[in-house]
Amino acid sequence: MSQAPPAPEPLPAEVFDSHCHLDIMVGDRQASSGDPVALAAQAAAASIESIVAQARAVNVTRLVTIGYDLASSRWNCQVAAEHAGVYAGVAIHPNDSGKATPEVLAEIEELARREVVRAVGETGLDYYRDWASRDDQHASFRAHIEIAKRTGKALVIHDRDAHDDVLKVLAAEGAPEVVVFHSFSGDAELAKKCADAGYFMSFSGPVTYKNAGYLRAAASVAPTELLLVETDAPYLPPVPHRGKPNAPYLIPLIVRCLAEVKGVEPKALCEAISANGTTVFGDFS
Repeated sequence: MSQAPPAPEPLPAEVFDSHCHLDIMVGDRQASSGDPVALAAQAAAASIESIVAQARAVNVTRLVTIGYDLASSRWNCQVAAEHAGVYAGVAIHPNDSGKATPEVLAEIEELARREVVRAVGETGLDYYRDWASRDDQHASFRAHIEIAKRTGKALVIHDRDAHDDVLKVLAAEGAPEVVVFHSFSGDAELAKKCADAGYFMSFSGPVTYKNAGYLRAAASVAPTELLLVETDAPYLPPVPHRGKPNAPYLIPLIVRCLAEVKGVEPKALCEAISANGTTVFGDFS
């Protein structure tokens, strides 16, 4: 990738990144074949401190780093335990749901019970890639729903080209108390359905893209009390930095876009999102 973008103007109030992947950002995606504790110790010192410091410099004061397999979930737990302001999510991604054996899911649940873990996710359904069978995806999604309910943690959903089935599974299984649609990818109709169900919607870089009017329409009808913001870093950088590395310090670009869409001041939106973060993930202090 090309050179990292410059830092945007700091936000007028604190906010947080509800979804990023620190392990991928610091180059430890190979964690699946190594010892997660050793890898965490190796990556933690300079790289993660730099990411956290960059974010804090623009008033992004908390990060939730999200798991997508067992190794990354272990890694996230270790890093969250060692770095103030970093929290974790744990899960098996739908693309890897064929690996969600009873033994693996038992460990995911054990990790989810840790205090630094604030979410079960990302889980859900991915009909765009279809790298796992839909039977496996549905079984894994249902299992993660139950883990979220048993542990009292937020359920963070990956929903790609599967809106109707995600809603159906949640309704059939009985949704956990807190549900988050990560990197919300639906239109205004889906946003209204999520709002009616009380589900949180987390918007990422694509809401800033010229061709994503449907996402801005969704954000416009999403109740402010159900809004979150995220980078999904290192993926999905906001305009004007498409094609460059994404990182939590670019959150202000997304927040300002959402504030414009909602017709509110950025400070008020930051305060609302921060309050929502406490509702979703618990006390960050």
